[in-house]
Amino acid sequence: MAEDEPKPSQLSMPLVLDRDLTKQMRLRMESLTQRGQKRQDGEKLLRPSESVYRIDFIQQHRLQFERWDVVLDQPGKVTITGTSQNWTPDLTNLMTRQLLDPAAIFWRKEDSEAMDWNEADALEFGERLSDLAKIRKVMYFLITFSEGLEPANLKASVVFNQL
Repeated sequence: MAEDEPKPSQLSMPLVLDRDLTKQMRLRMESLTQRGQKRQDGEKLLRPSESVYRIDFIQQHRLQFERWDVVLDQPGKVTITGTSQNWTPDLTNLMTRQLLDPAAIFWRKEDSEAMDWNEADALEFGERLSDLAKIRKVMYFLITFSEGLEPANLKASVVFNQL
C-alpha cells in the first residue's frame, strides 16, 4: 500500500490597502492639476476609483498558486491588476508599461450572493504571482472599483500552497 503524500499546507495572503502609497499617488494627480501640468509620457495616474494594494511575501518564496478568495459585500465589480513596479522610497511614478496582463476581474450581480470572475485570466494571473513571489518581497496591485464599490466593500486574498 502506497503511503499518502502529505498535503501541502496552505497560506492565505491578504491584499492589503496601502493607504500611504494611494495617498501619495492621489497627491501627484492633485499637484499636476493645480499646476496645470500634464502627466509624464506613459505615466499612469490614479483615478478616484482606483487604490493601491500590496501583498508582502517577506519569507514566503516557495509558493504555488491555489485560488483567489474575493468577497464583495454588495453588488459591483473589481479589477485587480498586478504591477511590476517595485516602489522605492522616492515613490517613482507608476508607468502604464508596468501594469501586468492579464488582470483578474471579480463581480457580484444585484440578485446574487455568488461571486463571478474571468476564470482563465484570474488563474493565469494567480500562477504568475507564484513566480513573482520567488523574487519579490512585496507585490503591488492596482485595484479598480466600479458600480458603486469602494475599498471598504472588498475582502481579497490569494491562497497558496507552501512547497
